[in-house]
Amino acid sequence: MIQEGATLPEVTFSLLVGDEMQHPHTNNLFAGKKVVLFAVPGAFTPTCSAAHLPGYVAMADKIKAKGVDSIICVSVNDAFVMQAWGKAHNAEEIIMLADGDASFTSAIGLDMNTGNFGGVRSQRYSMLIDDGTVLKLNLEDPGRFEVSDAETMLKAL
Repeated sequence: MIQEGATLPEVTFSLLVGDEMQHPHTNNLFAGKKVVLFAVPGAFTPTCSAAHLPGYVAMADKIKAKGVDSIICVSVNDAFVMQAWGKAHNAEEIIMLADGDASFTSAIGLDMNTGNFGGVRSQRYSMLIDDGTVLKLNLEDPGRFEVSDAETMLKAL
């Protein structure tokens, strides 16, 4: 599992911007930038939709005012689902990043197998990343939502 002080692995993601499919690499998203990244087990799932994403939407301006260049939400979903979920929550300030094959999630060791519920998914966490290096990792215990929320991240900034 990735630790604080570690560098993110080089991985390709999917991102739907308007009608254009893009495939940014880790380097494009994090190099030379201060980034808040949070991960959810699945778009449109209860805690993710009721609390996790909405918290970051509501606090995006405050987080960015602390010198954060971008806020990224990542999930093991496809880019179409991530875009639709972002639109449903007015997440214009959040980059809705798809890790469709779980390559990033697996590479950082934060994957989990949910069996017939959804297969391989991400654990719930948030990270503060500076120039590709993890400065802070807030990993939730299974079934919890206590440390990866926007308010906790804002306090850490």
